[in-house]
Amino acid sequence: MELEQLEHIATAVRRDIVRMVAAVNSGHPGGSLGCTDFMVALYFEIMNRKKDDKGNPIFDMDGRDEDIFFLSNGHISPVFYSVLARAGYFPLSELATFRKLDSRLQGHPTTAEHLPGVRIASGSLGQGLSVAAGAAYSKKLNGDKNHVYVLMGDGEQQEGQIWEAAQFAPNKKLGNLTAVIDFNHAQIDGKTDNVNNNRDLGAKYAAFGWHVDEMQGNDMADVIKTLRKAQENPDVPTLILMHTEMGFGVDYMVGSYKWHGVAPNAEQLQQALNQLPLTVGMSDY
Repeated sequence: MELEQLEHIATAVRRDIVRMVAAVNSGHPGGSLGCTDFMVALYFEIMNRKKDDKGNPIFDMDGRDEDIFFLSNGHISPVFYSVLARAGYFPLSELATFRKLDSRLQGHPTTAEHLPGVRIASGSLGQGLSVAAGAAYSKKLNGDKNHVYVLMGDGEQQEGQIWEAAQFAPNKKLGNLTAVIDFNHAQIDGKTDNVNNNRDLGAKYAAFGWHVDEMQGNDMADVIKTLRKAQENPDVPTLILMHTEMGFGVDYMVGSYKWHGVAPNAEQLQQALNQLPLTVGMSDY
Protein backbone atom coordinates (compact mmCIF):
# COMPACT_ATOMS: atom_id res chain seq x y z
CA MET A 1 0.00 0.00 0.00
CA GLU A 2 0.97 3.61 -0.43
CA LEU A 3 2.06 5.34 2.78
CA GLU A 4 -0.90 7.71 2.56
CA GLN A 5 -3.35 4.79 2.43
CA LEU A 6 -1.82 3.23 5.53
CA GLU A 7 -2.08 6.54 7.38
CA HIS A 8 -5.76 6.84 6.39
CA ILE A 9 -6.38 3.37 7.84
CA ALA A 10 -4.54 4.35 11.01
CA THR A 11 -6.82 7.37 11.45
CA ALA A 12 -9.91 5.18 11.04
CA VAL A 13 -8.50 2.74 13.59
CA ARG A 14 -7.91 5.55 16.08
CA ARG A 15 -11.56 6.60 15.63
CA ASP A 16 -12.59 3.01 16.31
CA ILE A 17 -10.53 2.95 19.51
CA VAL A 18 -12.01 6.05 21.11
CA ARG A 19 -15.56 5.14 20.05
CA MET A 20 -15.25 1.58 21.37
CA VAL A 21 -14.02 2.54 24.84
CA ALA A 22 -16.39 5.51 25.12
CA ALA A 23 -19.43 3.37 24.24
CA VAL A 24 -18.94 1.13 27.28
CA ASN A 25 -17.01 3.59 29.48
CA SER A 26 -14.30 0.98 29.79
CA GLY A 27 -11.05 0.02 28.09
CA HIS A 28 -7.51 1.18 27.39
CA PRO A 29 -7.26 3.99 24.83
CA GLY A 30 -3.79 5.41 25.62
CA GLY A 31 -1.55 2.54 24.59
CA SER A 32 -3.93 1.54 21.80
CA LEU A 33 -3.63 4.95 20.15
CA GLY A 34 0.15 4.91 20.57
CA CYS A 35 0.53 1.50 18.91
CA THR A 36 -1.87 2.10 16.01
CA ASP A 37 0.73 2.88 13.34
CA PHE A 38 2.71 -0.24 14.20
CA MET A 39 -0.34 -2.50 14.09
CA VAL A 40 -1.56 -1.07 10.77
CA ALA A 41 1.89 -1.38 9.20
CA LEU A 42 2.20 -4.96 10.43
CA TYR A 43 -1.13 -6.23 9.11
CA PHE A 44 -1.48 -4.17 5.95
CA GLU A 45 2.13 -3.99 4.76
CA ILE A 46 4.62 -6.24 6.55
CA MET A 47 3.16 -9.64 7.38
CA ASN A 48 2.77 -12.46 4.90
CA ARG A 49 -0.80 -13.57 5.71
CA LYS A 50 -2.84 -16.45 4.27
CA LYS A 51 -5.69 -15.31 2.01
CA ASP A 52 -8.29 -16.99 -0.19
CA ASP A 53 -8.84 -16.36 -3.91
CA LYS A 54 -10.91 -13.27 -3.09
CA GLY A 55 -8.24 -11.78 -0.84
CA ASN A 56 -10.04 -12.60 2.40
CA PRO A 57 -7.81 -13.74 5.28
CA ILE A 58 -7.70 -17.41 6.20
CA PHE A 59 -7.14 -18.08 9.90
CA ASP A 60 -6.04 -21.28 11.58
CA MET A 61 -4.35 -21.74 14.93
CA ASP A 62 -1.35 -23.59 13.47
CA GLY A 63 -0.13 -20.51 11.62
CA ARG A 64 2.00 -22.57 9.26
CA ASP A 65 3.34 -21.03 6.07
CA GLU A 66 2.52 -17.47 7.13
CA ASP A 67 3.81 -14.76 9.43
CA ILE A 68 2.09 -14.67 12.81
CA PHE A 69 1.63 -12.07 15.55
CA PHE A 70 1.13 -12.27 19.30
CA LEU A 71 -0.17 -9.39 21.41
CA SER A 72 1.41 -9.75 24.85
CA ASN A 73 0.13 -6.50 26.39
CA GLY A 74 -3.45 -7.61 25.84
CA HIS A 75 -5.04 -4.61 27.53
CA ILE A 76 -4.58 -2.68 24.27
CA SER A 77 -7.19 -4.95 22.71
CA PRO A 78 -9.09 -2.03 21.09
CA VAL A 79 -6.34 -1.45 18.52
CA PHE A 80 -5.92 -5.20 17.98
CA TYR A 81 -9.64 -5.76 17.36
CA SER A 82 -9.97 -2.75 15.08
CA VAL A 83 -7.00 -3.77 12.92
CA LEU A 84 -8.19 -7.38 12.70
CA ALA A 85 -11.65 -6.25 11.64
CA ARG A 86 -10.38 -3.79 9.07
CA ALA A 87 -8.01 -6.48 7.74
CA GLY A 88 -11.05 -8.71 7.14
CA TYR A 89 -10.87 -11.29 9.93
CA PHE A 90 -14.41 -10.54 11.14
CA PRO A 91 -17.13 -7.96 10.34
CA LEU A 92 -16.31 -4.36 11.16
CA SER A 93 -19.76 -3.99 12.71
CA GLU A 94 -18.76 -6.44 15.46
CA LEU A 95 -16.59 -3.71 17.01
CA ALA A 96 -19.84 -2.33 18.44
CA THR A 97 -19.97 -5.34 20.80
CA PHE A 98 -16.65 -4.50 22.50
CA ARG A 99 -16.64 -5.49 26.19
CA LYS A 100 -20.34 -6.37 26.15
CA LEU A 101 -21.87 -9.51 27.64
CA ASP A 102 -21.28 -12.61 25.44
CA SER A 103 -19.19 -10.62 22.96
CA ARG A 104 -16.18 -12.22 21.29
CA LEU A 105 -14.40 -8.89 21.86
CA GLN A 106 -13.66 -9.03 25.56
CA GLY A 107 -11.49 -6.47 27.37
CA HIS A 108 -8.50 -8.79 27.06
CA PRO A 109 -8.30 -11.18 24.08
CA THR A 110 -9.19 -14.81 24.80
CA THR A 111 -9.00 -17.96 22.72
CA ALA A 112 -12.20 -19.28 24.31
CA GLU A 113 -14.12 -16.74 22.23
CA HIS A 114 -12.71 -18.24 18.99
CA LEU A 115 -12.17 -14.80 17.47
CA PRO A 116 -10.25 -15.10 14.18
CA GLY A 117 -6.80 -13.58 14.48
CA VAL A 118 -6.40 -14.20 18.21
CA ARG A 119 -3.87 -16.98 18.96
CA ILE A 120 -3.39 -16.61 22.72
CA ALA A 121 -5.25 -15.23 25.70
CA SER A 122 -3.28 -12.20 26.82
CA GLY A 123 -3.37 -9.43 29.32
CA SER A 124 -1.78 -11.39 32.16
CA LEU A 125 1.49 -9.66 31.41
CA GLY A 126 4.88 -11.23 30.77
CA GLN A 127 3.86 -14.29 28.76
CA GLY A 128 3.84 -13.20 25.13
CA LEU A 129 7.57 -13.37 24.47
CA SER A 130 7.69 -16.98 25.66
CA VAL A 131 4.85 -17.97 23.34
CA ALA A 132 6.37 -16.10 20.40
CA ALA A 133 9.78 -17.68 20.97
CA GLY A 134 8.17 -21.11 21.07
CA ALA A 135 6.29 -20.43 17.84
CA ALA A 136 9.46 -19.16 16.15
CA TYR A 137 11.37 -22.26 17.28
CA SER A 138 8.57 -24.47 15.94
CA LYS A 139 8.74 -22.73 12.57
CA LYS A 140 12.50 -23.20 12.49
CA LEU A 141 12.22 -26.93 13.29
CA ASN A 142 9.52 -27.36 10.62
CA GLY A 143 11.46 -25.53 7.90
CA ASP A 144 8.84 -22.77 7.79
CA LYS A 145 10.63 -19.63 6.56
CA ASN A 146 7.99 -17.20 7.84
CA HIS A 147 8.36 -14.71 10.67
CA VAL A 148 6.93 -14.30 14.19
CA TYR A 149 6.18 -10.91 15.76
CA VAL A 150 5.26 -10.03 19.33
CA LEU A 151 4.34 -6.70 20.92
CA MET A 152 5.03 -6.02 24.60
CA GLY A 153 4.75 -3.02 26.90
CA ASP A 154 7.71 -1.34 28.56
CA GLY A 155 6.11 -1.70 31.99
CA GLU A 156 5.71 -5.37 31.12
CA GLN A 157 9.50 -5.72 31.10
CA GLN A 158 9.29 -5.78 34.88
CA GLU A 159 7.94 -9.37 34.65
CA GLY A 160 10.48 -12.13 35.30
CA GLN A 161 9.23 -14.58 32.66
CA ILE A 162 10.25 -12.10 29.96
CA TRP A 163 13.90 -12.65 30.78
CA GLU A 164 13.72 -16.43 30.59
CA ALA A 165 12.41 -16.09 27.04
CA ALA A 166 14.98 -13.39 26.29
CA GLN A 167 17.70 -15.92 27.10
CA PHE A 168 16.06 -18.75 25.13
CA ALA A 169 15.62 -16.98 21.77
CA PRO A 170 19.28 -16.12 21.02
CA ASN A 171 20.42 -19.53 22.22
CA LYS A 172 18.14 -21.15 19.63
CA LYS A 173 19.26 -18.65 16.96
CA LEU A 174 15.72 -17.47 16.32
CA GLY A 175 16.36 -14.96 13.56
CA ASN A 176 12.70 -15.41 12.57
CA LEU A 177 11.55 -13.62 15.74
CA THR A 178 11.00 -9.86 16.10
CA ALA A 179 9.99 -8.55 19.51
CA VAL A 180 8.73 -4.98 19.80
CA ILE A 181 8.47 -2.99 23.02
CA ASP A 182 6.01 -0.11 23.18
CA PHE A 183 8.53 2.30 24.70
CA ASN A 184 6.20 5.04 25.91
CA HIS A 185 7.69 5.24 29.43
CA ALA A 186 4.24 4.94 31.03
CA GLN A 187 2.27 2.26 32.84
CA ILE A 188 -0.93 2.15 34.87
CA ASP A 189 0.55 3.66 38.04
CA GLY A 190 2.74 6.33 36.46
CA LYS A 191 6.04 6.70 34.64
CA THR A 192 8.00 3.45 34.34
CA ASP A 193 11.12 5.21 35.66
CA ASN A 194 9.27 5.95 38.90
CA VAL A 195 7.35 2.68 39.30
CA ASN A 196 10.23 0.24 38.74
CA ASN A 197 12.95 1.67 36.52
CA ASN A 198 13.86 -0.65 33.62
CA ARG A 199 17.21 1.13 33.14
CA ASP A 200 18.79 0.43 29.75
CA LEU A 201 16.51 -2.14 28.11
CA GLY A 202 18.49 -2.13 24.86
CA ALA A 203 21.72 -2.98 26.65
CA LYS A 204 20.00 -5.76 28.57
CA TYR A 205 18.65 -7.47 25.45
CA ALA A 206 21.96 -6.97 23.64
CA ALA A 207 23.75 -8.67 26.54
CA PHE A 208 21.44 -11.67 26.10
CA GLY A 209 22.45 -11.86 22.43
CA TRP A 210 19.65 -9.98 20.63
CA HIS A 211 20.09 -7.58 17.74
CA VAL A 212 18.67 -4.32 19.11
CA ASP A 213 17.16 -1.53 17.05
CA GLU A 214 14.93 1.49 17.64
CA MET A 215 12.13 3.14 15.69
CA GLN A 216 9.69 6.02 15.91
CA GLY A 217 6.43 4.18 16.42
CA ASN A 218 4.24 7.11 15.41
CA ASP A 219 6.04 7.55 12.09
CA MET A 220 4.56 5.04 9.63
CA ALA A 221 7.51 5.21 7.23
CA ASP A 222 10.05 4.55 9.98
CA VAL A 223 7.98 1.65 11.33
CA ILE A 224 7.90 -0.05 7.91
CA LYS A 225 11.60 0.53 7.26
CA THR A 226 12.66 -0.83 10.65
CA LEU A 227 10.40 -3.89 10.54
CA ARG A 228 11.73 -4.80 7.10
CA LYS A 229 15.30 -4.46 8.34
CA ALA A 230 14.51 -6.85 11.20
CA GLN A 231 13.89 -9.62 8.66
CA GLU A 232 17.53 -9.48 7.57
CA ASN A 233 19.05 -11.21 10.62
CA PRO A 234 18.83 -14.96 9.86
CA ASP A 235 20.34 -16.28 13.10
CA VAL A 236 19.72 -13.53 15.65
CA PRO A 237 16.35 -12.44 17.10
CA THR A 238 15.60 -8.72 16.90
CA LEU A 239 14.36 -6.49 19.70
CA ILE A 240 12.92 -3.12 18.64
CA LEU A 241 12.44 -0.29 21.10
CA MET A 242 9.43 1.48 19.60
CA HIS A 243 9.23 5.08 20.79
CA THR A 244 5.58 6.10 20.99
CA GLU A 245 3.41 8.69 22.68
CA MET A 246 0.60 7.29 24.78
CA GLY A 247 -2.66 8.67 23.38
CA PHE A 248 -1.08 9.74 20.07
CA GLY A 249 -3.56 11.51 17.80
CA VAL A 250 -5.72 13.00 20.57
CA ASP A 251 -4.12 16.10 22.05
CA TYR A 252 -5.54 15.89 25.57
CA MET A 253 -4.37 12.25 25.92
CA VAL A 254 -0.86 12.57 24.50
CA GLY A 255 1.90 11.58 26.90
CA SER A 256 -0.36 11.09 29.92
CA TYR A 257 -0.35 7.76 31.79
CA LYS A 258 -3.75 8.79 33.19
CA TRP A 259 -5.29 7.64 29.88
CA HIS A 260 -3.87 4.14 30.27
CA GLY A 261 -7.28 2.75 31.22
CA VAL A 262 -9.80 5.62 31.25
CA ALA A 263 -12.54 6.14 28.67
CA PRO A 264 -13.41 9.60 27.30
CA ASN A 265 -16.81 11.04 28.14
CA ALA A 266 -19.22 12.21 25.41
CA GLU A 267 -17.68 15.67 25.12
CA GLN A 268 -14.13 14.31 25.08
CA LEU A 269 -15.11 11.71 22.50
CA GLN A 270 -16.41 14.35 20.12
CA GLN A 271 -13.26 16.39 20.65
CA ALA A 272 -11.16 13.34 19.76
CA LEU A 273 -13.20 12.54 16.65
CA ASN A 274 -12.84 16.14 15.47
CA GLN A 275 -9.07 15.65 15.58
CA LEU A 276 -9.30 12.37 13.65
CA PRO A 277 -11.27 13.18 10.47
CA LEU A 278 -12.18 10.31 8.16
CA THR A 279 -10.77 10.43 4.66
CA VAL A 280 -12.40 9.46 1.36
CA GLY A 281 -12.93 5.71 1.16
CA MET A 282 -12.91 5.14 4.92
CA SER A 283 -15.93 4.72 7.18
CA ASP A 284 -16.78 4.16 10.83
CA TYR A 285 -18.09 0.81 12.02
